[in-house]
Amino acid sequence: MSETTLENLGEALGQEAAPTEASVATKAEKKVDAQGRAYATGKRKNAIARVWIKPGAGRITVNGTEETTYFARPVLRMILRQPLVAAGRLDQYDVVATVTGGGLSGQAGAVRHGLSKALTYYEPDLRPVLKQGGFLTRDSRVVERKKYGRAKARRSFQFSKR
Repeated sequence: MSETTLENLGEALGQEAAPTEASVATKAEKKVDAQGRAYATGKRKNAIARVWIKPGAGRITVNGTEETTYFARPVLRMILRQPLVAAGRLDQYDVVATVTGGGLSGQAGAVRHGLSKALTYYEPDLRPVLKQGGFLTRDSRVVERKKYGRAKARRSFQFSKR
């Protein structure tokens, strides 16, 4: 049977026609608050970042200070901007982040993770680009705990035969 006869049969029985590809691929909704900001949480090691983005001049603020003073090392600032560069939105959003826990490297990774998620909430079309870059995946590597009977997590005390 052809598709048209199946649709006619479905209409005769009072059923809706089968969904087409256009109706199945519904566009994802923007998740924006009353102030027009998108919010997301990012994590890396023991650092947790809360990130808000809104349209602006590209200003990045971390814990109330400019990113250049908070993250003095250029590598950390590069890590922070990776999602914006990959999405091609470097000077289009103002980013406000608060970070707690961990060291500077973990905090930069946490802000990057939160910024990537916030970008996908503000512009759902950017999700494939950020997913391919690996920015949406939470890096689950954390420090292994110290075990008893050992010097560190895996290092044993020096062995003495005599």
